[in-house]
Amino acid sequence: MPGFCRDCFADVPQDTRCPACHSSRVLRHPELDMLTIAHVDCDAFYATVEKRDDPSLNDKPLIVGGGTRGVVTTACYIARTFGVRSAMPMFEARRLCPHATIVRPDMDKYAGVSRQVRALMMELTPQVEPISIDEAFIDLTGTERLHGMSAAKSLARFAAKVQRDIGITVSVGLSCNKFLAKIASDLDKPRGFAVLGQAEAAKFLAPRPVSFIYGVGKVAAARLEKDGFRLIADLQRADERDLMRRYGAEGLRLSRLCRGIDVREVDPVRERKSVSAENTFERDLASFRPLEKRLWAAAEEVSDRLKEKKLSGSTVTLKLKTSDFRILTRARSLESPTQLADRIFAVSRELLAREINGTRYRLLGVGVSALAEAEGADPADLIDTGATRRAAAERAIDRVRGKFGHDAVVKGLAMDGEDE
Repeated sequence: MPGFCRDCFADVPQDTRCPACHSSRVLRHPELDMLTIAHVDCDAFYATVEKRDDPSLNDKPLIVGGGTRGVVTTACYIARTFGVRSAMPMFEARRLCPHATIVRPDMDKYAGVSRQVRALMMELTPQVEPISIDEAFIDLTGTERLHGMSAAKSLARFAAKVQRDIGITVSVGLSCNKFLAKIASDLDKPRGFAVLGQAEAAKFLAPRPVSFIYGVGKVAAARLEKDGFRLIADLQRADERDLMRRYGAEGLRLSRLCRGIDVREVDPVRERKSVSAENTFERDLASFRPLEKRLWAAAEEVSDRLKEKKLSGSTVTLKLKTSDFRILTRARSLESPTQLADRIFAVSRELLAREINGTRYRLLGVGVSALAEAEGADPADLIDTGATRRAAAERAIDRVRGKFGHDAVVKGLAMDGEDE
């Protein structure tokens, strides 16, 4: 059975330890030299970056998140042993792990580290499909001759280089398709490398609940269980035509995924559907002025991201979450795409004004969708000349911030310290 050492990369055909460096981190699998689709996931990404930058945090539980009303963005593996999980309310995380160190997220820093990791991926192959800031699919098909080694060994060297050069760790899942690779990357965290081949996929999946299949949420899982499909094994026993009669195209998808069959290709130009920003408040807000202040900050953040990615969008969406956790969304389409904070704010401000009726809100967000290239965005407005002047002023502010940092220019609304 083929195998190699993940520390010195020497081939280890039989032993459980590497005869060259005596490491026990030997990777072995019957399909090891044939599999080329990988999912790479940075381990507890935000928390790991913070621990890298402050080694005094290494042996302590660390939570990256904001305030008492926010949610956990990332919890390190020590904090997870106390039950802390991503997206958990901060007050619950504090209750479970009162001695944890809490750090507010620094998205600019994390984005910079993400770009470094992505650059190392691109050294392996251009076939990289980013999924989020801390994970991506990689297709290494055909790279064996280029790198002089199997895809598995190239990935092991990549993981070691990330740890050595960037100071964080990643976990790798290797398989024959994206579905199985994503599953594999979760099997051996942190600093893991797991292999899941096609031959073993059906047996591995059978005892898992149907919700183990991506895209099957609580509602879908409840419906499937009502129809007699509680485990993936139940789907495996079903006839594909019967599943298609019951659930249409979703039935075909389930029939294939339950057996580990996934025909999706790694897409290096995966389309980004929207750019958004949101903020959970320390206390509920009902008045227009404090909500407007938060809206401006969110509009600027979205604008900055659009400009950085050289994108624009034609639909602006306002998101509000009430004190009883109901989510409201309001959207408006624009005549021409924009990437300017002024236009994003103006449109979303009008949408916000209609929702000021005494309702108290705990979260506000704004997003831009229907994305396109930045070229052709924000044409001169021949009717509203004030809009043209504001656009020119914003471009000038961008140039100043590009030289001296974002805080070099702060607009009046952002400086207003009053809430209610």
